[in-house]
Amino acid sequence: MRDTPAVATIIALCGLMFLLELSAGRVLIDSLALWPIGLLDTEPLGMSAFRPWQIITYAFLHGGIPHLALNMYALWLFGVHLERRWGSLRFVVFFFSCVIGAALTHLAVGELSLAHGGTAYPVVGASGGIFGLLLAFGLLYPDVRLILLFLPVPVKAKWFVIGYGMLELVAGVTGTANGIAHFAHLGGMLTGYLLLRGAGFSRL
Repeated sequence: MRDTPAVATIIALCGLMFLLELSAGRVLIDSLALWPIGLLDTEPLGMSAFRPWQIITYAFLHGGIPHLALNMYALWLFGVHLERRWGSLRFVVFFFSCVIGAALTHLAVGELSLAHGGTAYPVVGASGGIFGLLLAFGLLYPDVRLILLFLPVPVKAKWFVIGYGMLELVAGVTGTANGIAHFAHLGGMLTGYLLLRGAGFSRL
């Protein structure tokens, strides 16, 4: 991945942070995971509090080897094409904009849930940024046929993006597949869509 240094660097940083997670216990989770704003008063229970830098740092943490491996595979699969198209700087801007958009969406939904007597939880993982890349790939290369690890049947990128987005929306609204930040994924996709439509990424 010499011609896609941004993808390579993000993968390397996520791998390094995962190794640090294994050795540091909860220290990194408490300080760098994305904690709900409404849980600011729960530190006596052993929970951390929201800090502004967490809207970026949560993306470098992962909840286990399968979580890390799947995210890094998707980052490589879609990211290398987009970095080659846009260049490294614009790729980084796009990816981390989607990371931030995913974080803000998750925080907003968490606050709404807490206000109505529901629950909120901390989030880790680069999925928000990756869902933005997935959306961009589907729009820019709609007819490319994908053969994915968990779907060994060729499917056009545009149909995969639409189907995956619908599944995330249904899962988020119905509350199925607990433990997955569905609205963060959707927030990453929405941010990616807005960037493609308003910031000129689709014209490069």
